[in-house]
Amino acid sequence: MSTSFSTALSGLNAYSTAISVVGNNLANLDTTGFKTVNVEFQDLVTQSIGADLGATQVGFGVGTPITLTNYGQGALESTGGALDAAIQGDGFFIVSAKGTGNTEYTRGGSFSVNTQGFLTTASGDLVQGWSMNNGVVDTNRAPGNISVPVGQLAPPVATTSMSASLNLNSAAAAGTSFSTSIQVYDSLGTAHTVTITFTQSGTPNQWNYSVSVPNSDLANPPYTPVTGTLTFDSNGNLTSPAATDAPIQVPITGLADGASDMNITWSLYNGTTPDITQYAQSSAASAQSQNGQAAANLVSIGLANGGQVLAQYSDGQQVVVGQMAMAQIENPDSLVAAGNSNYQASALTALPAIGLPGTGGRGTVVGGSVEASNVNIATEFTDLIVYQQGYEANAHVVTTENQLSQTTINLTQGA
Repeated sequence: MSTSFSTALSGLNAYSTAISVVGNNLANLDTTGFKTVNVEFQDLVTQSIGADLGATQVGFGVGTPITLTNYGQGALESTGGALDAAIQGDGFFIVSAKGTGNTEYTRGGSFSVNTQGFLTTASGDLVQGWSMNNGVVDTNRAPGNISVPVGQLAPPVATTSMSASLNLNSAAAAGTSFSTSIQVYDSLGTAHTVTITFTQSGTPNQWNYSVSVPNSDLANPPYTPVTGTLTFDSNGNLTSPAATDAPIQVPITGLADGASDMNITWSLYNGTTPDITQYAQSSAASAQSQNGQAAANLVSIGLANGGQVLAQYSDGQQVVVGQMAMAQIENPDSLVAAGNSNYQASALTALPAIGLPGTGGRGTVVGGSVEASNVNIATEFTDLIVYQQGYEANAHVVTTENQLSQTTINLTQGA
């Protein structure tokens, strides 16, 4: 009995599967992070016909095609999206699948923040990494769901140090005063104005200073100013206090708003370089700084290069509140597609190596971009034409075999 029918039918099934694969590739031409699937055909075992073993071999057709995912790099497309990220190189983002909690891997980088404050994929899967804990993002811990401080205030930071860069006019007459103000913050985030007044003492190259805060800031005024003397050499350089002397301490106690007492260090030097000079120029301040801040509202969340999760606050500060994790898999071909551009590990998958982007063979993360599908439309259309011709050829074999069978039946009936 001829095997042509079954052989041709196996070809029809194989090419039908191949066409379905091509159709799926083309359907995902614009799917972020999608990886094209290639078809590999394999023949079935053959049978030997005739007395001489192996002299005449006839195959049983083609088996079910094997599909292999092409994990080649897709083009990086700049989107400007604050929470978009793309992987340049090898590796996968790690997610906890919505509904099941299963660990899955993806190259899709369109992320968002859900109502619970967790970073998620477009389909709602929870992105894995490290979150801020007690002000620190500890990447030595096991990764988990990345949470961001949605709706939270950044706590205030009390000022503990301040500095002012300025020049005091060496030509100033005795008794001439110059003042500069620095805004500092207490433990509750209340702003206080510290005023530093310099007065020419009447002695060349010598100025007296007085540091004070408004009496209205205190529960029990008046404030006792911090006073002292600055001495300069003939070149206008500060010599006393020296860089090796203890810095000036400005205590502020008994605040009216109930905040903790403050003790601010006023630094006169940047390393060994004085912040204050005395040249024959007008007295003027050029810069000032302090390390405190008021409470601030969260304005936005974004992903930076390297997979850092940044929180932007209303006072302009940026804080790293999270870090994305990445997985490097030695044999990604063993992964099983799970939908939503996600992949699951199979029994053949090597143990994923999880760590920071850009380390251990893992690719880098580019913020504000996504990785486009790596489907090549020209290749897919070429394959589609070939598979269509293969299907038609096998269909013609079936038609031919049917005609031969009918001829055989007619011969039998004629006898």
